[in-house]
Amino acid sequence: MDLLLPGTAGGVAKALAGYQADLIVVYGCPWKLTREVLQTTRLGAINVHTSLLPRYRGPIPIHWAVRNGDPETGVTVHWMDDEFDNGNILVRKGGIQIEDDLVTEGLWREINEAIAELLPAAIELAAAGAEGEPQDETDADYGGWMEPDFMFVDWSRGAREIHDQVRVFRFGLFGQLGPFARIDGEWRTLLRTALAPASGVEMMCGDGPIWITEMAPAVPPDR
Repeated sequence: MDLLLPGTAGGVAKALAGYQADLIVVYGCPWKLTREVLQTTRLGAINVHTSLLPRYRGPIPIHWAVRNGDPETGVTVHWMDDEFDNGNILVRKGGIQIEDDLVTEGLWREINEAIAELLPAAIELAAAGAEGEPQDETDADYGGWMEPDFMFVDWSRGAREIHDQVRVFRFGLFGQLGPFARIDGEWRTLLRTALAPASGVEMMCGDGPIWITEMAPAVPPDR
């Protein structure tokens, strides 16, 4: 198998031009592929997206589902066009549970199992020339990169919102550290919290208490 490592999105078309490929399958690529790239292959390109589109278009859909306290997520395979994640849907599957006490490896395992189930069916549909179903734009939203202040806890916010903020970082935010909070005048990284009474440090949020069950000393970056 050849390994191609183009340095830019524009370089993808040049790298693929000589292969006379039938189909591009994309997963986890943050670049917007140009029309030139999409026209490089005979059939076009399909993308594996880890949400139930049109919810959470963008690069980190699972993180937004966790941040918003969604109880479950899903996987969608869709045709790619000139915009991010808005091409016609070939196949999708929901019902992937997002546990409150989130275990990153378990969630990724279920997502990967869903992808393994959906992708062969999507490729067969693509090869057969299926157009797919248009997305409902009335339900569409976009989940971009988290804002810089997301790494800091604001105790005036609600307990549920802060709890989900901690869950996002526990799930993993591509090397970004946090969330950072002041506890008794000292900076700490919050690693795990609870919304019901638990062993740990109780803090008051804007709408009630939260319990910090795991934390570590921290030196946050300058704001």
